[in-house]
Amino acid sequence: MGIRLLKMHGYDVDPNALKHFKQEDGKFSCYGGQMIESASPIYNLYRASQLRFPGEEILEEATKFAYNFLQEKIANNQIQEKWVISEHLIDEIKLGLKMPWYATLPRVEAAYYLQYYAGTGDVWIGKTFYRMPEISNDTYKELAVLDFNRCQAQHQFEWIYMQEWYQSSSVKAFGISKKELLLAYFLAAATIFEPERTQERIMWAKTQIVSRMIKSFLSKENTLSLEQKTTLLIDFGHDINGLNKINSVEKGNGLAGTLLTTFQQLLEEFDRYTTHQLKNAWSQWFVKLQQGEGDGGADAELLANTLNICAGHIAFNEDILSHRDYTTLSSLTTKICQRLTQIQDKKILEIKDGSIKDKELEEEMQALVKLVLEENGGGIDRNIKQTFLSVFKTFYYCAYHHAETTDAHIFKVLFEPVV
Repeated sequence: MGIRLLKMHGYDVDPNALKHFKQEDGKFSCYGGQMIESASPIYNLYRASQLRFPGEEILEEATKFAYNFLQEKIANNQIQEKWVISEHLIDEIKLGLKMPWYATLPRVEAAYYLQYYAGTGDVWIGKTFYRMPEISNDTYKELAVLDFNRCQAQHQFEWIYMQEWYQSSSVKAFGISKKELLLAYFLAAATIFEPERTQERIMWAKTQIVSRMIKSFLSKENTLSLEQKTTLLIDFGHDINGLNKINSVEKGNGLAGTLLTTFQQLLEEFDRYTTHQLKNAWSQWFVKLQQGEGDGGADAELLANTLNICAGHIAFNEDILSHRDYTTLSSLTTKICQRLTQIQDKKILEIKDGSIKDKELEEEMQALVKLVLEENGGGIDRNIKQTFLSVFKTFYYCAYHHAETTDAHIFKVLFEPVV
């Protein structure tokens, strides 16, 4: 886990250090020659090896070994542990195998961690039985529970607001259900969970819903002719204020006025300069939509740009948007999320060793993670890069998990109090 933690914080770590734990038969072991291999070190190996950069073959080998080892032990009810006595270790391992790092969201992970954290109930095994209060501590858990419930209360308050917005903006008229709204808000809250980041969460959810409203409006046969739709998209791409032309094109359509009002309100919630930047982000999205690239990748690009703008990461330095690192991250995120959307839409998901089986996609995801986590002097701010990773992981999450699993996570994160 030390390798994983160091990599996540930007340190240059050589994963080949794990070769010291690889045996001649290809297996990995905490101590060579031992009769019984404990589950906890192999589980930690599995968690660490998932954070992989391109070319790190030792981590790919470790992932396959650890996943197969743990699955076999669980299937045969042979999970053995000689380092710690922990009531929920088996549950934690089962969850980790079902929910790999790419398919986790911060608040989902936190909710389950609190459920399985035993505090002083954990007993460690050495020459004697002992406890480690610096690691397993009831006070830590009490504080974490209070913090989680405080955030959850804030999220529930915001969800009430989102439902009111759903009604006042007539979102249902565009064929978008309240459950879709809940999913959009959940993805935001499970990723950007801090109470003080309300504006970013709300903007995340609204951006996803408004983009669907626009696509729904343009796809309806009784709204505009094909020629009018094409003209409208071109106008949007050149001038976002061209949305007003909807009224002149289709004055008799009630959805047009609703869409216009909702879209304008979305942009007018900010200061003049931020609104200008948001309009530019939407203009790029409209161009992609006009080119037939309005699903998946373009949505991810719009969302990442919007979040970076709303968080103040761009501020008065728009040159960041044309920085080489920013454009590379943007194009890579767009490509990956486009593919993930296709996987989700076509239901062609194939899982192997706890991850989506697609070699090209896997390599692109590794490249994205490396760009985000590695420190390179003179590059863009780490928070900006982290935004792209956060957006990508929500797309992976949706492609990986079944609807029933997502529903369970929504309830656990937003509505189930932690005790």
